[in-house]
Amino acid sequence: MGDAEEVISRLSAASKTIVLAESCTAGLVADLLAQVPGASRVFWGSYVSYTGAAKIAMLGLDAGILCRYGAVSRETACAMAQGALQRSRADIAAAITGLAGPEGDGSPVPVGTVWIATAVRGMEVQATVFQYTGSRQEVRSAAAGTVIKELIRRLSLP
Repeated sequence: MGDAEEVISRLSAASKTIVLAESCTAGLVADLLAQVPGASRVFWGSYVSYTGAAKIAMLGLDAGILCRYGAVSRETACAMAQGALQRSRADIAAAITGLAGPEGDGSPVPVGTVWIATAVRGMEVQATVFQYTGSRQEVRSAAAGTVIKELIRRLSLP
């Protein structure tokens, strides 16, 4: 069983649904999940909030968070996950924000930095930073795969 299949299987077994909030991956994680037969039973939907303005409008992100911490930060990833949960009926959310390159965005954040946050209703949001190397597409693809692995890890918790 592949990783995306395992996420769908675990969600199905737990009768839980998932929502995504993607920035740098622009829907790649949603695509990985949607490729799995039966995903519609557990995949609520996805927000592709690529810009700061989209994060504010779609996820209700506080503009102050973006100003204070930047788009590629623990705070932004956590707020994205919380916003996705609040604006959906899903039980679990995963959010991803990062800098895929090839150039930086003027901030001190290095290219290849990606924050992934997972949120479960009634539990604390968890976020982890990852650093990738390679082309823009390699960073995006690796980051999408890591979201799936982080979901497996989170779905293994009680």
